[in-house]
Amino acid sequence: MSSVSETTTTLETKGASGTWREIWLKEDWWAIWIGLGTVIVAYIFFVNGSSIKWLAVTPAKWSDLSALGAHFAANYLRYIAQFIVFLAVFTFALSALGHRARDFIPSFIILYVLSVAIFALGQWDKASTYNLEPPLVALVVGLILANFAGLPRWLDSGFRVEFYIKTGIVLLGATLPFTLIIWAGPVAILQASIVSLVTFAVIYWVATRLGLDKRLAATLGAGGAVCGVSAAIAIAGAVGAKKEYAPIAITTVIIWAVAMIFVLPQLAYYLHLPAGVGGAWIGTSEFADAAGFAAAETFNRLSGGDTAGSGNQAVIAYTLIKVIGRDVWIGIWAFVLAIVATTQWERVESGRKPEAVEIWRRFPKFIIGFLVASLFLTFVTTRYSLADYNKTVVPTLVGPIKDLRTWAFIFCFLSIGLTTRFRDLASAGRKPFLAFSAGAIVNVIIGFILSAVVFAAHWENLGH
Repeated sequence: MSSVSETTTTLETKGASGTWREIWLKEDWWAIWIGLGTVIVAYIFFVNGSSIKWLAVTPAKWSDLSALGAHFAANYLRYIAQFIVFLAVFTFALSALGHRARDFIPSFIILYVLSVAIFALGQWDKASTYNLEPPLVALVVGLILANFAGLPRWLDSGFRVEFYIKTGIVLLGATLPFTLIIWAGPVAILQASIVSLVTFAVIYWVATRLGLDKRLAATLGAGGAVCGVSAAIAIAGAVGAKKEYAPIAITTVIIWAVAMIFVLPQLAYYLHLPAGVGGAWIGTSEFADAAGFAAAETFNRLSGGDTAGSGNQAVIAYTLIKVIGRDVWIGIWAFVLAIVATTQWERVESGRKPEAVEIWRRFPKFIIGFLVASLFLTFVTTRYSLADYNKTVVPTLVGPIKDLRTWAFIFCFLSIGLTTRFRDLASAGRKPFLAFSAGAIVNVIIGFILSAVVFAAHWENLGH
C-alpha cells in the first residue's frame, strides 16, 4: 500500500506493457495463482475420487499431551511435506517479486513452527472454553514476541502479512460458493447487508467528523462492516491509503473483536436469547471470523441448558450472517471504494481528470481470485443439494481447502503480531479507536434489534 502521491506517480509511468507485467510482478496476482492453483488441484483430486486432505494436515483434537504426541508421531511426514510445499511455493513467488530467498527461508521456518504450535493449542479440547482460537492466539503470541522479545527486523522478510491474507482470501472464495449464499436464505443476506451498510456509514461519518483522512475512515469502516483484517488490507489498497492505515484499522478491530468474545455470549445468555437468535446477534456484531466463532461456540455451550435451542444453532446462525452474509461484501466494498477514491477524492485533490483504467489498476486484484474461486465452486457444485454438499463436497474438496485457508490466516495473524510495535501505533492517537467504537456500539444495537425482534421468528426456528 502506498500514499496517493506515490500511487499517482506509479500510474503515470505505467504503460500497457507494464499492466501485463503485473500478472507475475505483483503480489495480488501471485496470491491469485497460488489460491486458484490450489483450488484446481483440489478439484482434480476430487473428481478422481481422491482428496488433497493428506497434504492439508492440521493438528487433531486432543485432551492430553500423549494424544497430541501420538498425532505428530503418526503424521510427521505429512507436516514435513506440507512445510516443503508452503516453503517452495512462497519462496518461488516472493523471488519473482524481487525478494531474497535467503532472507525469507529462515524467517518462514520460524513462522511455520510457531504456527504448528499455535494450531495445536487451538485443537485442545478445552481451547474453546478459554477462547483459544488459533488466529487470535497467533496474534497475541506475535505481539508478545515482537514487543518484549526484541526480534531482529530482518526476520520481517518472512512475515508477509498481506501476501498470506490475500492468498487466504482467494481460498476463502472456494469455501463460499454462491449456492451457499442462496442456501443461507434472504433473511441472513438482508440482515448482513443492513449491518454492513450501516456500520460502514457510522464509522466513516464519525471518523471524518473527527478530522481523520477519508482513506483511514474508509479502511476503518470496511474493517467493521465486513471482516476486520481482510477488509482493512483490501480497502486500504483500493483507496490508496498510507502504509500505516491498515495496521491501525487491524489493531482497532482486534481490540473490539477480542472484547466481544467475552461480552456478547454473556449478554445473550443473561437476556435468555434462543440459541439461533444469540448466534445471529453475534454474527451481526462481531468483526473477525475467528473471534466470532469463539463467541458463538461459547454461547452455544451456555444456551444448551437454560435457553431455547440445541445442537449447533448459535454457530450455524453466526456462520450464515458473518461468514457468508457479511464476508461476501469485501469485493463489493473494494470495487465501490476504488471507484470513489479514483473519481472523487483524487480528482478533487489533484484537479486531474480520472481515467477509467486507474480504477482497474487500483482495484485489489486478489478480490478477482476470491470471486473466480467462488464461481468455480458454484459451477461444480450446482448439482448438489445442501445435504449432499455437506456430505460429499465438504469433507473431500471444500474441507481441505478450508484447512489450507486456516493455515494462511494463522500465518497472517502471527505475522501481524510479529511486525506490530506498540510504539508505532501510539502515534495514531485516540480518534481511530473512537470512530470505530461508535460503529461498534451502533452495530451491537442494530444487531440485537434485527436478531431478537425483526427476524426473531426466523432465527428461533432455524433448522426446523
